[in-house]
Amino acid sequence: MSEPLLVLPLEGIPEVRPGDDLGALLGDALARTPGALALRADDVLVVTQKIVSKAEGAIVELDAVEPRPEAVEFAARWGRDARQVEVVLRQAIRVVRADLGVLVVETRHGFVLANAGVDASNVGPRFGQIVLLLPDDPDASARRIRAALAARFGIGPAVVISDSMGRPWRFGITDCAIGVAGLRPLDDLRGTPDADGRPMSATIRAVADEIASAAELALGKTARRPAALVRGASPPPGEGSIAEVVFPPEYDLFR
Repeated sequence: MSEPLLVLPLEGIPEVRPGDDLGALLGDALARTPGALALRADDVLVVTQKIVSKAEGAIVELDAVEPRPEAVEFAARWGRDARQVEVVLRQAIRVVRADLGVLVVETRHGFVLANAGVDASNVGPRFGQIVLLLPDDPDASARRIRAALAARFGIGPAVVISDSMGRPWRFGITDCAIGVAGLRPLDDLRGTPDADGRPMSATIRAVADEIASAAELALGKTARRPAALVRGASPPPGEGSIAEVVFPPEYDLFR
């Protein structure tokens, strides 16, 4: 029998501010969450992008943004804040589609997503005055958190930085990994036998995304719980990078 999957939302994480020691805050939350300790080598800590961006100061003051004419025009057409549109355009290296009030863009991280991941919701008490950007280097953010927890507890769980994304051709959002440390984000099953003994030729499991999505079910969007410990997922070990999940241009059928 396989081990059951356990998702423990961490308790008591305060409102995170720029410069906060996120590793220390998460360590304190692990210590106060029943059942979280002792950590295991195959545990995964899922941390939402919002608190990483806040701690790292990935924040834009909207009053300081001067939108370009294209941003003003798009905002007026679709009833959006031109300053937020301008921030999205500044984060984009390529605009894939601009329609129905949504800017689908490619970021310098290689992600293709709506509005460059620029976030105006659940940003704290300064709602309407600021927006959050994606972390500059989400893999590095995950590594710093893992190292801080290893120094404190003797074991550093794998870390996944998560963010909500839409999916082409499907309504609704789900949480996906945008940064990882201490695990490989993909489980390549090509060449291994399926349940009937036939070798699989195309199956690659998006393990980090699956773990991020499982954590989101326990965290919710409005409960102010920005991190969860996932136990029993048994992700592929190793020091991976989120770049492994990004399609190279030659494989992108929709570019």
